[in-house]
Amino acid sequence: MAKIESYRDLIVWQQAMDLAVSIYEATRAWPKNELYGVTGQARRAATSVPANIAEGYGRESRACYQQFLRIAQGSLKELETHLMIAHRVGIATREAVEPLMNRSESVGTLLRLLIRKLSPE
Repeated sequence: MAKIESYRDLIVWQQAMDLAVSIYEATRAWPKNELYGVTGQARRAATSVPANIAEGYGRESRACYQQFLRIAQGSLKELETHLMIAHRVGIATREAVEPLMNRSESVGTLLRLLIRKLSPE
């Protein structure tokens, strides 16, 4: 097992970064008039996930770290909601949204596992 020397070594952070990049790539095809609507909201939520993982990692206490991981979880659920809205209003196809939702669920699973691992026994 590799030693964790930075938040960049965390698989959950790496996958969250990949998800954020995928969201930017997917939303390029969305209508330009949605740039300040659901497109911007989805991008902000997506970038918030790895940012909060990194910020929490840099905090002084385990409790603070866990709180930032929970904020990342909230941003992940916000992202999923924006993706579902985009699909329901016809901005994105099911085929485009489904793999993003799957990646989001994977990141969510890793976040939950990390939060549990950091919890006192």
